[in-house]
Amino acid sequence: MVIQRSRGLADDVYGAIFNKLMSLEIAPGGRITVDGLVRELEVSHTPIREALGRLEGEGLVVKTHLVGYSAAPQITRRRFEELYELRLLLEPDASRRAAQRITEPRMRKLRETAEQMRNLNSTAERSGYTRFARLDADFHDRIMEIAGNELIRDTLAHLHTHFHIFRLLFHARVTEEALTEHESVLVALSSGDEEGAERAMREHIERSRGRLLMAFE
Repeated sequence: MVIQRSRGLADDVYGAIFNKLMSLEIAPGGRITVDGLVRELEVSHTPIREALGRLEGEGLVVKTHLVGYSAAPQITRRRFEELYELRLLLEPDASRRAAQRITEPRMRKLRETAEQMRNLNSTAERSGYTRFARLDADFHDRIMEIAGNELIRDTLAHLHTHFHIFRLLFHARVTEEALTEHESVLVALSSGDEEGAERAMREHIERSRGRLLMAFE
């Protein structure tokens, strides 16, 4: 894949490497050589290093002194359980508070994100799946933003939970089940149903955990 030079060069390079990591083209723990990426993407060292720095901040890349860059290792079963335990503590309650604060413009943006995810679900392309992961992260982050607690929002965003979880079962089909669960959250939010929003988010996270547990079997 050759990156065309443009104003968005840095973002294009970041996107190309992000897709390689999410699609497991660069396997968890795999070595990443800057020179190799320079040759493959036909760009200079600078945007490569900038992209790797961003990915390091997202926890998808690890930089080791005197060794260089590598893809972050796959999360362990224990880490997986801890992430879901944290989500269950924070996200259902945040969804309840979001139902109190929802507005029509905010609701419209949430539905637009959900619709983009549904459209991607009809494709089997790897790029589509990595895009789904980012949209899924955006969907949940928007709800955290509406809830109004920036500390909780920043905490969940810093963990980059969605990216790591999606790497677990990259080849698995993105299920209608997950999209249906999102719709249940949206219905509750749009009607200002606080208890319904909390319940729908809890059920979504619990079912998501169940779907992904097979990655550790």
